[in-house]
Amino acid sequence: MATTHPRAERAAQARAAEAQLAADGIDGVVFGWVDNAGLTRVKSVPLAQLEHAAEYGVGAVPCFDVSLVDDSFTVAPSSTGPVGDLRLVPDLDRLTPLAAQPGWAWAPADRYAQDGTPHPGCQRRFARQVTEAVERRGLSVRAGIEVEWVVADAAGAPATVGPGYGMTRFVEHSDYLREVLRALTAQGLAVLQLHPEYAAGQFEVSVAAEGPVEAADTTMLVRHTIRAVSARHGLRVSYAPVFTEGSVGNGAHLHLSLWRQGQNLGHGGLGPHGLHPDAEQFLAGVLAELPALLTLGAPSVASYLRLVPSRFAGAYRCWGLENRESAMRLITGTAAGQANAELKCFDAAANPYLEIGGVLAAGLAGLDAGLPLPPETQSDPAALGAAERLPASLPEAIDAYEKSALLRQALGPELYEAVLAVRRSEAELFGMHTDADVIEAVRWRY
Repeated sequence: MATTHPRAERAAQARAAEAQLAADGIDGVVFGWVDNAGLTRVKSVPLAQLEHAAEYGVGAVPCFDVSLVDDSFTVAPSSTGPVGDLRLVPDLDRLTPLAAQPGWAWAPADRYAQDGTPHPGCQRRFARQVTEAVERRGLSVRAGIEVEWVVADAAGAPATVGPGYGMTRFVEHSDYLREVLRALTAQGLAVLQLHPEYAAGQFEVSVAAEGPVEAADTTMLVRHTIRAVSARHGLRVSYAPVFTEGSVGNGAHLHLSLWRQGQNLGHGGLGPHGLHPDAEQFLAGVLAELPALLTLGAPSVASYLRLVPSRFAGAYRCWGLENRESAMRLITGTAAGQANAELKCFDAAANPYLEIGGVLAAGLAGLDAGLPLPPETQSDPAALGAAERLPASLPEAIDAYEKSALLRQALGPELYEAVLAVRRSEAELFGMHTDADVIEAVRWRY
């Protein structure tokens, strides 16, 4: 990746990019990263500063490692408060002119210390390291994250209340959705589906699977683009886990498949529904670690207002073929390459790099231990009463996270403790709030 190149190579790449961007009418470049609270933070530079930024990075205070959803800060063992500085180094391989923001381009950034050494709290670096560990096994992972959002009018009310998945909602916002589709396509993204979802004002888009880090990058870009298109239509966007109390919320389901030498290991094997042994063990590892992984994939107090039974949110630690109430839904697809597993219990409050990195680490642990999948859940787990309920609150998920030696080792001490500090502080921040208060507080933060 570009950020792993020597400074001179990055500078040369930036010079070449500047010339093309200038010809395309680009005036500035936005660098994005995601903090441990799941908020996307940005800095930008004029196009003329891109070469310097690629070579030396752009300053970013390290206290954002312990920033909360309300922009307050907590402390962790490695945090330094107002002291110190990090450098945001853009990955120019993902440099993208923004179709809905004329004159601007975007790139995801890695964070480095001023001496050029990688910052141990960089979530994108963590996802890359675990991806490389998978590749050292002769395996690869293809991943994608569904993006669900609620579009609201200027007053903050859902912009359409037509039926879920309904033609009414689609017709009312066809121009808006066409511009979303055009913008994503113009940015080189392969859109698979774009449609109304279940809750009032809710839509969903899915894009093609790619490598794990790339999938997290694309998730950032898709959300950024939808927000920009919405603003051009006078609309507001919320990716928050719950928009309206008592209603279905916004998920960010993670799809992933395991591959070896061009073969999808979720198809054609002798295991359940065609799984090869490596795929079964990988998924078993993820399922075993899922309560702790919620601290990464469902990180907000509001996440647990979404993660309830009978809302297709995956509130039970079980798996099943096309079972939308299980946390892990197995999808065989209509072609060999389409077989994948879907983790339904995650939402868009998550940092996608943390989420994907944690899932891959759990999958590798399943391979190491040779774990088999537990028996399949073939009906609604809520009706059975036998499936294990996932944590029903952030404090419960934190407890599982603190007991996870696997995640402690995978994340490393700095990143593990920073995540823990943020989760504890947010649980305390909203500890005495009503559900309605929590929803109101985070509705427009994500």
